[in-house]
Amino acid sequence: MGTSDILGLLGGLALFLYGMKMMSDGLEGAAGEKLEYILEKLTDHKVKAVIVGALVTCVIQSSSAMTVMLIGFVNAKLMKLDRAIWVVMGANIGTTITGQIIALNVGAIAPLFAILGVAMILFFKKKKINNIGEIIGGFGILFMGLEFMALAMEPLQTSQVFIDFMTTLSNPIVAILFGAIFTAIIQSSSASMGILQTLAAKGLIGFHSAAFVVFGLNIGTCITAFLASLTGCRNSKRLTLFHVMFNVFGTLIFFAVCTMTPLLDMIASWSPDLPMSQLANLHTIFNIGTTLVVLFIDAYMLKIIYKILPIKE
Repeated sequence: MGTSDILGLLGGLALFLYGMKMMSDGLEGAAGEKLEYILEKLTDHKVKAVIVGALVTCVIQSSSAMTVMLIGFVNAKLMKLDRAIWVVMGANIGTTITGQIIALNVGAIAPLFAILGVAMILFFKKKKINNIGEIIGGFGILFMGLEFMALAMEPLQTSQVFIDFMTTLSNPIVAILFGAIFTAIIQSSSASMGILQTLAAKGLIGFHSAAFVVFGLNIGTCITAFLASLTGCRNSKRLTLFHVMFNVFGTLIFFAVCTMTPLLDMIASWSPDLPMSQLANLHTIFNIGTTLVVLFIDAYMLKIIYKILPIKE
């Protein structure tokens, strides 16, 4: 893998992240202040709060951004901690929509979306049309970034060093650690997921190895909320701790289930020739499954959090 390939990979990642931010900004601009109202007023019941968290995260396209927003609400005492943790659970479900979008693999027509979106931003003065243009343009740029990354990764198919490294990921614990560290570095589980799906589509990593990387990236994405809570109030730190506990707990459950049952084979059989869809489906199942379990024990988890971070005068 030469310098031009590395630059192509980094350039593709930059386009992917920028496209995702464009989509997020456009969707947030189109929704306006309704997001804040929804989060403040429609989270009085845990199931409702989970659904709201999932829907709002689908809109802003980032569970990290959603968690940081919640930390801001908790700091400003606009939202109670118990409500915020329900919304975090929903945010973890909502973030899986990005993986499902990537699995559509519409790279061939991505430039058309980018051109249309940019035209709507440049040639129209109406704010609402500009916001829609950002959504469409961001969608196209996101997929163009994925195409750049896919092209840059082609030489890796014959790289013995890379092949040897990928064989180490057949160890589930190593795969989880790799997913967590890599996602913590680039601070975006969606970007990690996109790279992983691209590697799988190129045949550079098998589904069973990639599955454990998916579990790890859910842990790694907590780094953004952790950094945001460092200067926050006690409750914001508790919310971050819950986010970490949620993903670690989910990883432990699915690690046990996937090593003791044929769950991964079953998920793979739903879309046998579509590795991108296999990983997107696993990511969705991981977060929905973990949420369904944690909804029953959230009160106990809060007690543990208060033991670790007790109330101070």
